[in-house]
Amino acid sequence: MISTQSPALRSVKPSPFKRTLGLLLCSLSLALASQAQAQFAKPEDAIKYRKNALFVMQQHFARLAAMAQGKAPYDAKLAAENAAIVANMAVLPWAAFGEGTDKGDTKAKPEIWKDKDGFKLVNDKFLVEVGKLKTAAGTGKLDDLKAAVSATGASCKDCHDNYRAK
Repeated sequence: MISTQSPALRSVKPSPFKRTLGLLLCSLSLALASQAQAQFAKPEDAIKYRKNALFVMQQHFARLAAMAQGKAPYDAKLAAENAAIVANMAVLPWAAFGEGTDKGDTKAKPEIWKDKDGFKLVNDKFLVEVGKLKTAAGTGKLDDLKAAVSATGASCKDCHDNYRAK
């Protein structure tokens, strides 16, 4: 049988490091995907999961807001790093708003479950704004960051005003 691969390609074998790295990246991708589709043993687990994800996201967004407001020195590298973390965390909490997670240690309003379409709409808008935030932070321009922080903050407020108890 004649191989259709060029001899140069046939002789290239990934190093053990590259194979391990590839497997690690595949595993990480699967883990993140499964977290987004998380099945929680108890409603309390889902509540804790979403609260922790939202807390981490808020901590990194606050660093960006401080730079945008002049309360912290602007650092383009740190802005990009924090925006990437916000973007990664932003996809996690929403799967944890399942049935039965409206009771317990939560500030989630019943409207989340009564108005699922509205809740999904504000979440989708938020994810779009977070994507823009990540892009803006990557430009290295403070003015881009300021505009994106403002828009992202407004989308946070929209959700909190309608779906989060004070």
